[in-house]
Amino acid sequence: MAYITINKQNFHHNLQQIALKTGAISKIAIVLKDNAYGHGLIPIATLASEFGLSHAVVRTVKEASAIKSLFENILILNDKGIVEEKYSFALNSLRQIANTPKGTRVELKVDTGMHRNGISPHQLDEALAMINQRGLDLIGVMTHYRSADVLSSELFWQQKNFESIKNAVKKAGFETIRFHSHNSATILRQKSFTEDLVRVGIGAYGYDELPSSYDKVGLKPVLSLYASLVASRIVQKGERIGYGGTFITPKEMRVSTYDLGYGDGWSRGESANPYITAEGLPILGRVSMDLLSLESTQERVCIMDDAQKAGKHFGTISYEMTTALSPQIEVFVV
Repeated sequence: MAYITINKQNFHHNLQQIALKTGAISKIAIVLKDNAYGHGLIPIATLASEFGLSHAVVRTVKEASAIKSLFENILILNDKGIVEEKYSFALNSLRQIANTPKGTRVELKVDTGMHRNGISPHQLDEALAMINQRGLDLIGVMTHYRSADVLSSELFWQQKNFESIKNAVKKAGFETIRFHSHNSATILRQKSFTEDLVRVGIGAYGYDELPSSYDKVGLKPVLSLYASLVASRIVQKGERIGYGGTFITPKEMRVSTYDLGYGDGWSRGESANPYITAEGLPILGRVSMDLLSLESTQERVCIMDDAQKAGKHFGTISYEMTTALSPQIEVFVV
């Protein structure tokens, strides 16, 4: 069967590089949403806990419940609030505040310029008043940057906006809450860190999506994707391979099928511009739902060991290459 390996040493190396930026392991929250960016929720959560991280970020209560025993606090980005001592819930609107049960631990998200989620700055006073009136436990205020990975000054504009939000929150009497805005791109880009927490996603998995003009930290890809041999045959010169017969054999070839396809989250791609596997083997013809073809007799082939490199081939980014992978693919820590 196709499978994924997770390099423990590389993962811990990446977290150490982030810790050098934050000054403390305790300030790192590992982002584990969407099956830990395709890396496997439980394996990655376990490795993060072993490294010493006590904060995690997920998308749903279901994800949080699976890793509850491993962390002190789990921020849930997109689910209905419940009263649970280890969970905090992101609040993105006044409507969410109004519908969140009394006693729920919450973190207010403020839109400082991305215009995706979060209350508007002019709603801040109303939001804080509602949080008090409803008896919610505000433990944090957060925002998200839209262009931290772009060579521009927009990051500094949003940071200035967030500083104003921080000051207003403190002035309103909330003195013991945590403030956090840094994602992977922000922490990798900046030289200093003064906030309470950094939400590290793609950086922990080994990818720096910043332009080359920025200093590089030296991250290492964590995930490798393998496919296993299904069948093998000799195909004569001039024969056509796969759906549509888009690949014509230039010679007699040993062609084998391997158990990975777009049903597993691997991109179908374009047969006229074949993807080259991590072992230097071009995919022959069209990728099928569950299979692809290679000129190989190996029992297993490493299809991808660098999602950033693979993403460039398919015209996308490392995030999409890994998060697209099916959670049904078995994960092994090595």
